[in-house]
Amino acid sequence: MSAQPDGPYGPLIPMPELTPDALRSAVAKIAPSRVPALTQHLFEATTNAQQTQSLAPLRAFIHSWAVFVAIERHPQRAARLRSLERLVADGEQDPADAVTEIRQIQEAAEIEAGLR
Repeated sequence: MSAQPDGPYGPLIPMPELTPDALRSAVAKIAPSRVPALTQHLFEATTNAQQTQSLAPLRAFIHSWAVFVAIERHPQRAARLRSLERLVADGEQDPADAVTEIRQIQEAAEIEAGLR
C-alpha cells in the first residue's frame, strides 16, 4: 500500500494493492455501505470471466473499485465529485466545466491507483 498526501490530514487509508481482497478491505473501511455492491460486481466479473474465458471482466472490476477507493479515501475529493455529479444530473447549468472536473478527478485517481 502507498499513501499519498492530502493536505494537512492525509488520506483516510493508504492506497491498497489492486487485488479483490485488498480492495474489499479498503471499501469496508471507507465506505462500508458499498461492500455489497463490490461483492456483487466481483461475482458478476468472475462469472463473466469464466464464461468468456477472458480476464477483461476482472480487470474492469479492479479498475472500477481501485478508482472508487482512490477517490473515496480523500473525503474532500469524494465530496467534490458527488457535488459535481449532482450539478450534472440537475441539468440546470451548462455541465461542461463540471464534466471536465469529473474527468480530472477520475484521471487523478487512476494515476494514484497505478492504473496509468
